[in-house]
Amino acid sequence: MIKIFRVLVSLLLTALVLLVIGGGVLIYLNSPPRWKFEKNGKDTDEITFRIEYGENLATIAHKLKSENLIRSSLFLITLSKIEGVDKYFKAGYYRIKKGATTVDIINIFISGKQEEIRVTIPEGWTIKKIARHLEKKGIVSANDFIEAAHSKELLKKYNIPGKSLEGFLFPDTYYFPKGYPAIDIVDTMVENFFKKLGKIEPGYKKLSPKQLYDKIIMASIVEREYRIKKEAPIIASVFYNRLSRNIGLESCATLEYIITEIENKKHPKYITLEDKKIKSPYNTYMWAGLPPGPISNPGVVAIDAAFHPAKTDYWYFVLEDPKTGKHYFSKSLKEHNRAKYIYLKHVSAGS
Repeated sequence: MIKIFRVLVSLLLTALVLLVIGGGVLIYLNSPPRWKFEKNGKDTDEITFRIEYGENLATIAHKLKSENLIRSSLFLITLSKIEGVDKYFKAGYYRIKKGATTVDIINIFISGKQEEIRVTIPEGWTIKKIARHLEKKGIVSANDFIEAAHSKELLKKYNIPGKSLEGFLFPDTYYFPKGYPAIDIVDTMVENFFKKLGKIEPGYKKLSPKQLYDKIIMASIVEREYRIKKEAPIIASVFYNRLSRNIGLESCATLEYIITEIENKKHPKYITLEDKKIKSPYNTYMWAGLPPGPISNPGVVAIDAAFHPAKTDYWYFVLEDPKTGKHYFSKSLKEHNRAKYIYLKHVSAGS
């Protein structure tokens, strides 16, 4: 009897030891590893982790382990399957704070809760303007965004024959989490651009990359010139008419781009004769043809006008009403000069 009792005690003690050891192992595996993450060269208390659409549990677990956010990928996989939540991880960007356990991370992914900031990008903004706005919103640094907007990988991905993605960052309202990677912000905006383009011109894929790029350059100029929606296709027609005769576009918007985006000066109140002599391939007063790249990121109206211009015999246009943005379109230089004279007289009288 004593012998049996001793055996039972021994078994119980062994089970208790195993339980304690097992519990210790589980506690250890669940605990956060030593935090070794830097952002901009400094230690940070949180990072942004991305789950991409279509990623399976094993891939997610491996990424977490490789980024030193969990101690064991196998533990996360096993725990998720035991709890039956392995299919409920939602794609997106998540903020993982320092000290988060494996269980904490699983709960974060299941919740799908992402802190997002609403940001609206107006039509006609440039890469630099968008970058400053995103930085002001606290989403990403301006420098990171500008660098991402010149990504060779994204240019190759979307087959864009330019030095940057200027012109392809679609103006829209977006929701980005704080700390969202700049490269993914740019990718999202370009992807949105092509979705919208597909609705405006379903046959755009038949164009060569150069042909498409030229259309977007035109759209970017129209965007900066028109103010009344119905005039956009007419303005586009004027530019296309001039291109057909190898006549300079003479767009003030291209000069403004040189001054503000290339020379990094303040926006001019008006264009001077000296401005028209600036030596730059973007100066459409000096050179015929399109500038080497887009001068803004156009919206639906300007893109539609570039792809579907009006059919006119106009060669010139000048602002007729500064308040409404209405333009006067001319078929001859004589008519155009007369319109400019009337406008300048009106402005002078108003001042």
